[in-house]
Amino acid sequence: MVRLNKYIADCGVCSRRAADKLIMDGAVSVNGKIVKELGVSVDETNDSVIVSGHKVEPVSRYRYIMFNKPKGCVCTVKDEKGRKTIFDYIDIKDVRLYPVGRLDYDTEGLILLTNDGSLAYKLTHPSQDIPKTYIVKVEGTVPENDLATLRNGIELDGIRLHKSKIKFLKMEDEDTLSRFEITIYEGRNRQVRRMFETIGKEVVFLKRVSVGDLKLGGLGRGLWRYLTDKEIELLKTY
Repeated sequence: MVRLNKYIADCGVCSRRAADKLIMDGAVSVNGKIVKELGVSVDETNDSVIVSGHKVEPVSRYRYIMFNKPKGCVCTVKDEKGRKTIFDYIDIKDVRLYPVGRLDYDTEGLILLTNDGSLAYKLTHPSQDIPKTYIVKVEGTVPENDLATLRNGIELDGIRLHKSKIKFLKMEDEDTLSRFEITIYEGRNRQVRRMFETIGKEVVFLKRVSVGDLKLGGLGRGLWRYLTDKEIELLKTY
């Protein structure tokens, strides 16, 4: 027996967290009966699970890819506003992949995609505190006392953030832009942008360059590649 949300994730439909929402929304049935209660278990061999009208079964082969998301697209399968999505760049047709976490429309850089729902759940769970490193550009200079405030962990949405690492790199564009490297340990909505907003600075460029020890490297903007076996094992150690 296995938890229903884990079974759905193992079928490559979505993460466990997203599966919980599907269950609560009444989109999941087991043996012909709609299930809305969390914590239900199913028999992987004998039970029939239907999600949004489609029978689902465990994935026989997992895929893991790294994508260098360009600015100007969203991290969803479809966008209700008709905007370009990351799947306009990824030409994999034989399997449904799902993004691990999100980067907002104007942010570029490293994002992982997989049909391994259990790993996606693990990597995005708040308890993991996986470091994520970004390159940030803001207009003008930033006083050291403001950087110290951000490094010590500010409060967003009533929650105290972990301490972050911020390293000044250089001035750019005729000394009008400050370039920083920042490492954070959460993945709150628009977190880096909102952090700088608290000190009166607007982020004009944001790129994620690493997740844990997994680095974007020289992968070109808008391109993707499969992870190596070593990189996959590295992700599974978190």
